[in-house]
Amino acid sequence: MFGKLKSLFSTDIGIDLGTANSLVYAKDRGIVLREPSVVAIQAGSKRVMAVGEEAKRMLGRTPGNIVAIRPMKSGVIADFDITEAMLSHFIRKVCPRRFYSKYAKPRMVIAVPSGITEVEKRAVEDAAHAAGAGDVFLIEEPMAAAIGVGLPVSEPAGSMIVDIGGGTCEVAIISLAGIVHSYSARQAGGDAMDDCIISYIKRVYNLAIGERTAEMIKVEIGSAYPMEEEKSLEIKGRDIVAGLPKTLTITSEEIRDALKEPVSQIVDAVRATLDKCEPELAADLVDRGLVLSGGSSQLRGLDKLLAVQTGLPVTVADDPLSAVAEGTGVVMNELDFLAKNKKAS
Repeated sequence: MFGKLKSLFSTDIGIDLGTANSLVYAKDRGIVLREPSVVAIQAGSKRVMAVGEEAKRMLGRTPGNIVAIRPMKSGVIADFDITEAMLSHFIRKVCPRRFYSKYAKPRMVIAVPSGITEVEKRAVEDAAHAAGAGDVFLIEEPMAAAIGVGLPVSEPAGSMIVDIGGGTCEVAIISLAGIVHSYSARQAGGDAMDDCIISYIKRVYNLAIGERTAEMIKVEIGSAYPMEEEKSLEIKGRDIVAGLPKTLTITSEEIRDALKEPVSQIVDAVRATLDKCEPELAADLVDRGLVLSGGSSQLRGLDKLLAVQTGLPVTVADDPLSAVAEGTGVVMNELDFLAKNKKAS
C-alpha cells in the first residue's frame, strides 16, 4: 500500500547521461531538460558555481579560481563527486522539492554505453542514489536509442542501430527485445572529432583553437563524404608562433580530411558488428537497413558514406539527439515490472 502511494507522489524520470549533453525525460511530460554535461567549480574546493549551459559558456574563458569541467568521459563517470552534483542539479530542476520528497524519491532509468564494466555501472547507480534517486534502472544506450526511434525491437527480426554521441559510437543488432551483437567504440564520438579538428588546425596552420570553436567548425562545415556544395568558414584563434590572435579561412574538404580517423572508426565498428551477424539477421537488414541516432550522427554525408561502405539502406533518425531519452521514457511504463524483477534477483 505504501509503495503504491509512493509511486503516486514520486516522479519517474529517464536520463540520457551523455558525455557532451544530458537529457531528462519526465513521465507524462516528455523531455523536460536538455543541457550540456558541464560543471563549473571553484578551484580547490569543488564548490559548484554553475551547471549545464551556463557552465559550458565558461569553457576556456574562466579565471584562475573557476574550473569548467566535463565529469563524463567516453560515456562513463570520470569524476564521481562532480557527476553527483550535476545529477542533483538536474533532479532539482525536474522534481522541485515537495513535502513528501523525503518519502518519494524519483525512480530513474539511466542509459549507459553497452561496453561498460560492472564497476562503471555501479558508479552510475551510486552517483544517482547519492544525488537523491530512489530505485535506479540501467538500460544500454543502443537499446534505448532503438526504442526511441521506433524500431520494432520485440519482433523476431533483426534491427540495427548506430548511436553516435559525444564520447562513444554504439552499434547494435537487436532482435526479440535483446541485443544480439554490439560494438562500443570509445574514441569515435563527437569529442574525438573535435580533437582531430584542433590537432589539424594546429599542425597545418600553427593556430590554437578551443573546444567550442572546434565544435562550431564540425557543425558548420564538417562532413564525412564529398558534398555537392563544399563550404568555407572563417575561424579565429591564437597564432602559436607569434602568440597573437589570428583569423584564417578553412574549407570543408580540409575538415573532411581532418575527420578521417574517427569517421573510419565508425565505419569499422559497423562493419565489425555486421561481420558477426547470423545469415537470417543479415537478410533482415538488407531490407530494413540501419538507423543512425545521437548528436554526432548529424555529421553531413555520414549516412551516404555508411551506405556506400555497407551496401545497406541508411536512415538518420528524425530527432537523433532525443532518441536515447525518448527510449528511457518508453521503458518507464515497465518500471513496476522491472522493480519486481530487480528485488527478486
